[in-house]
Amino acid sequence: MIKIERALESANPAGVEIQPPRSALGGATKRVLDIIIALTGLSVLWPLMLMVAAAIRVSDPGPVLFAHERIGFNGRRFRCLKFRSMVMNADVALRNLLERDPNAAREWAETQKLRDDPRVTRLGQILRETSLDELPQLWNVLVGDMSIVGPRPIVSAEVRRYANDFDAYAATRPGITGLWQVMGRSDCTYEERVSLDVAYVRNWSLLRDCFIVAKTFIVVFARKGSY
Repeated sequence: MIKIERALESANPAGVEIQPPRSALGGATKRVLDIIIALTGLSVLWPLMLMVAAAIRVSDPGPVLFAHERIGFNGRRFRCLKFRSMVMNADVALRNLLERDPNAAREWAETQKLRDDPRVTRLGQILRETSLDELPQLWNVLVGDMSIVGPRPIVSAEVRRYANDFDAYAATRPGITGLWQVMGRSDCTYEERVSLDVAYVRNWSLLRDCFIVAKTFIVVFARKGSY
């Protein structure tokens, strides 16, 4: 089990004073940094993004991007962008799998993820392991749907699982990365993910965001907990 206190301490070793991002100053500072980072990332990474888009079209003809509805700041719905890593008609494939495989249905009900997901293409698996599939979310950050660091973006069906903690989740923008990612990614239980999201929001600082971003690169390169 993940220790939330240890996660917070490791992401903020200097013990700086906390200022929640929902405050006027904290929110404004975080938003300005998000815009700067998103613009820089899109400017530098666009050749890589074009290469990924071309590889998707060649390996599995169809849309390059996948836009999925998520719940964001103040409970507002938005279209979260990713490079498509799944086969076409993935929703139908998922429904058919869950109907015929009780173990997969149980895993999906518990985590909203599948460790052995037949919908994911061979290229898509590489994109997920390297987190390259999430590069289009820099656009979500630029337009204000997301933040570089924040809670894990959830779908409407997951709101009930946050229960009384949903207000904390909706107090800031969901992130491309976050405390949930550097503390285990898909190896976390769902309850641990919720606890990490809430702990992040209630104990936010700019220094902690910087440490989370730095640790994200380590986790991604190690390909830990990605599926």
